[in-house]
Amino acid sequence: MSEVPRRDAEAPAPAPAPAGPRGPWRRLWRAARPRATRAQILAGILCAALGLGVVVQVRQTRVSGLDDLREADLVRILDDTSERSDRLAAEVQQLEATRRELTAGSDSAEAAARAAADRARTYGLLAGTLPAAGPGITATVTDPAGTISPTVMIQAVQELRDAGAEALQINGTRVVASTAFTSPGPGAPAGGGVDVGGTIESSPFTILAIGDPTTLSTALDIPGGVRETLRQLGADLSVENSEDLRVTALHVVSAPQYARPATSG
Repeated sequence: MSEVPRRDAEAPAPAPAPAGPRGPWRRLWRAARPRATRAQILAGILCAALGLGVVVQVRQTRVSGLDDLREADLVRILDDTSERSDRLAAEVQQLEATRRELTAGSDSAEAAARAAADRARTYGLLAGTLPAAGPGITATVTDPAGTISPTVMIQAVQELRDAGAEALQINGTRVVASTAFTSPGPGAPAGGGVDVGGTIESSPFTILAIGDPTTLSTALDIPGGVRETLRQLGADLSVENSEDLRVTALHVVSAPQYARPATSG
């Protein structure tokens, strides 16, 4: 009998193919399968870099504070802060003296009457319903080209207010907190001008400001301030100090149309 050859080691059976879609479904599955292309990878890197840049910028902005401001802006902020601090300190001293007078025994009624009269005069000066006199400056702005805009006039007025101006007048118009600065309408005269509280004022603009003359004149000469702005526009600014300046223009307060005093109780 012939012997049947015996296999010393049986070959391993081939591994079964993974289950998955077959035929047309296999092609559809391959087409829909997400693939990371170079464009997608580049877009992801750019998004990550942008997010990192935003985070760094936000942190730098929170930390830097005033570090990114110009020298002229820093000088202006420092001057404004110092002036406001001095004015507030003087006001505190005045209020404390008034309180002591009001609580000082039998003279409290007379002191209260004086305080009320002083307060009424102060409110009249601030509201522009009373004329004012005292030391101050006369700032004359000459604008031959008619390039001065309401924004420039607001800047000048704001600088003077920050420097402690207690009464302001531009040409024949009293300037108060509610005074609006706008461009003149179609019927305005030729040569430019600015509508100041309903009155069209034109060059030369004469600004009267009552306050400490040295402080007021210095405020107009701050680097990057009013004088530099006017020079860039081709306008000229001259300032004259005075120890006895008078602001005579008055602001007419309109009567309220709807408001009335509220009754108590």
